Amino acid sequence: MALGMHFEKAMGEQWKVMRKGSMIRRIAVGVAGFSVLMVGVAMMVLPGPAVIVIPLGLAILATEFVWARSLLDKAREKLAGHKGQPPSTG
Repeated sequence: MALGMHFEKAMGEQWKVMRKGSMIRRIAVGVAGFSVLMVGVAMMVLPGPAVIVIPLGLAILATEFVWARSLLDKAREKLAGHKGQPPSTG
């Protein structure tokens, strides 16, 4: 019997529980992150700090989703590129 097969048999139930917990965490992070993100999007037309809330929602989502991490990194790069430049008046 291969070592991997023996390990899988011995740890099978624990791995199932860990995967289930991981899926529940991923769903919870997704719901929380999207909720914060949607509140931030609403704040673009309603009064509130959308500039702070939207990146916060992306940061929450980035803990579990690669696409959110990518968007957050792009936003950081764009912000870093504009740092120190005077605002355009056009």
